Formats: sequence, C-alpha cells, structure tokens
Amino acid sequence: MERYQEIERSIIKKFRKSIWCKFTNAVNEYALIQPGDHIAVCISGGKDSMLCAKLLQEIKRHGKFDFGLEFIVMDPGYNEKNRRQIEENARILNIPIRVFESEIFSVVEHMEDSPCYLCARMRRGYLYNFARQLGCNKIALGHHFDDVIETTMMSLLYSGQIKSMMPKLHSSNFPGMELIRPMYLIKEADIIAWKNYNQLTFIQCACRFTENLTKEDPNTSSKRKEMKDLIEQLRKVSPFIDSNIFRGSHNVKLDTMIGWEHQGVKHSFLEYYDK
Repeated sequence: MERYQEIERSIIKKFRKSIWCKFTNAVNEYALIQPGDHIAVCISGGKDSMLCAKLLQEIKRHGKFDFGLEFIVMDPGYNEKNRRQIEENARILNIPIRVFESEIFSVVEHMEDSPCYLCARMRRGYLYNFARQLGCNKIALGHHFDDVIETTMMSLLYSGQIKSMMPKLHSSNFPGMELIRPMYLIKEADIIAWKNYNQLTFIQCACRFTENLTKEDPNTSSKRKEMKDLIEQLRKVSPFIDSNIFRGSHNVKLDTMIGWEHQGVKHSFLEYYDK
C-alpha cells in the first residue's frame, strides 16, 4: 500500500469519528456541495488546507456527489524551503496541485498599518480570480471549529459585536462565486493528531512580516493567539465551553437582543417593544 493510501485509510478508519464524520456532517448540514459544482481547494501549505484537500478527494472518490475539484496553491512569495515543502507534501499526499505566483508578500512587507488584513484580502482576490479562470464556482478553505469560536470571541471582546465565521457565503466581489468551509466542525486538536499519526510536517505561517516580528520581539502574539490561549483556559474550567461558544451562534434569541443588524440595516428592540 502506498503511503498516501495509508494516510487516506487513517482518515476513514482511525479518525472516522473525529474527522471524517464531522466533515461529512458539515457538508450535509450546511449544504456545502451540490451536484455539478466545480470547487477550487485553496492550499496554503499548512495542515488544515492539506487535510481539507484530502477530505474532498475522499468524498469525491466515494461518489456521493458528482462534482469537480481543482487544487490550487498561490505562491505569494514563499522562500525556497517553504515552496519545496508544499510541493513535497502534495506529492506524499497524492494531491495534483496547480501553483501560480503573486507578489503579495513584497507588497505588504513594508506596510505599517494592517498588513495582515491587506494580505488576507489580496490573497482572497487572487484565489477567487484564478479559481474562476479554471471554471470553478466555489472555493474551499481549511478553516476549522477552533477558527470559528476564536473569531466569535474576537468579535465580542475586541469589536463589541456578536459575529461568527459562516460555513459558506457568496462572494460580493466575484458574482457567481461562493466560499465554503468543509472543516467547520473539526477541532484543531484532531487535525494535529492526524498529522502526528501520519508523521507529516507542514509549513507554519510563512509570512515575511510575522517572521520579522518574531525576530524583533519573540513575545509578540496576535489577537487570535490570545483567543486561542483564553479558550484553552476555559476548556480547563469546563470541556463543554468551546461547544457552547460554537452553538451560541446557532441559537441566537432575538427577543433578548438590544440591537441587531440584518443586510446592513440596524434594528433596535424598541421597534417591536410595544407591538
């Protein structure tokens, strides 16, 4: 048995409950894939996007949905070592990647204000554009359960908003394109367990900006890292806290909300208080 086949087998067998079933549940619960879809799987080179690619390969192989896949890698200016690591992992995992280049790192490297925000927006734009050139109607990203609850907590604590990361959404800048997150229900700890079990090594954040920050100040941490640490502490208080944060965005009680926004229009409880 080839190594990639052993890795695929581990997804279906050993990690069936923690990864495979949660992946298929998300696909079904949020209606992420439709017959005839042509999906561009966006691979950054990290563990999450690589696993996302394998999961979509597997569900296509099992034939539940008739859809197409493209595995795209945007090189925004990786160093040679990271580029080789991505290509080697794609070979090990039997993922037929398409690599295209951009100069995003060079553009944002010397920016002082919000370089990460600009980088993320530029990446998304390049990915949507390349996916559309390939005839795709959807792009799949490797965001997982922990990304969702960290985003929810960041919005509440730092923006004063109750806002979550959606399992899918329509692109406002690329009509007809949709973003999906098939790993929405999978916990990061289980992704790490899968990676370690199969003795795989993936790149971490390869951004020149964050690399430079780390060199200048080893104690520098992002707001997302702060949320990750906070949630880890909360899990020690109760193992159900992370699930409760996640379920909170599925069970919003508008009758108890002072204000809310829908399609860009703000509303207040006073509009309905005397009715």
